[in-house]
Amino acid sequence: MKHFHQIRYWVTTALVMPDHAHVILKPVVFKSEMEYPLSKILQGIKGYSAREINKVRGSKGSLWQEESFDRIVRDHDEYLEKWNYIRNNPVKTGLCQSPEEYPFLWEPGEPIEE
Repeated sequence: MKHFHQIRYWVTTALVMPDHAHVILKPVVFKSEMEYPLSKILQGIKGYSAREINKVRGSKGSLWQEESFDRIVRDHDEYLEKWNYIRNNPVKTGLCQSPEEYPFLWEPGEPIEE
């Protein structure tokens, strides 16, 4: 996910839980005014992470579900709702006391608008 951050997409928040993951990202718009397609972004993230996780585990085969539960965030209030839900997920499930304590939360922040 970090490899193509700021190249194909901008990650605002990413969280890996024991049985699922969340990410808020915005595709980067190229000079040609085209976005890198979300399907390709998710295919890259899922494919690379599955290969690396399987390598560490010494296993093979699919790791992620075929379905991605992607949503378009339409305004700032909805963004804040999703952001709070994601970062408080490990607190809610008892994995930590505060989001900042959770080692698998990455929040590089919002892109700077030019």
